[in-house]
Amino acid sequence: MNPQDMDHDLLPPYADLPGAWLLHEAIDHLWPWSRRGFRHHQWVLAAGAVLALTVSAVWVLAGLGKVTAGAVIGWWAGWSIIEIAIRMVSKPYIKEGPWWGRNYRPASVMDMLCYVSFKNLLVGAMLFLGLKMLGLLQM
Repeated sequence: MNPQDMDHDLLPPYADLPGAWLLHEAIDHLWPWSRRGFRHHQWVLAAGAVLALTVSAVWVLAGLGKVTAGAVIGWWAGWSIIEIAIRMVSKPYIKEGPWWGRNYRPASVMDMLCYVSFKNLLVGAMLFLGLKMLGLLQM
């Protein structure tokens, strides 16, 4: 489905912009909230923001050697479930096709579950490797 065929509220704000789409897309992957979501579901997104700060604190504690890797993985899995709910109300779309394309479509719960799970697996692996390389994580 082309961006022109979708409801404008479901599109990412940069869907029709020709420049800087890669930066916008990186932010879109790392920031699950949107203005649209805050207007319609403030309490859900506020609770998600608190949980995101808590998960970030767990990563910092892991870097300081105060939390085990298993605890971090558990918190990260819990955050992934919350992120699915946040994205379904805030950014309910996924990209279809190659990563450099701009074909978006409404996301089903299963689409969002797969997207968030895979994305967070990659982000978590990068964070674990970074902490390990810096000597901050003992396994």
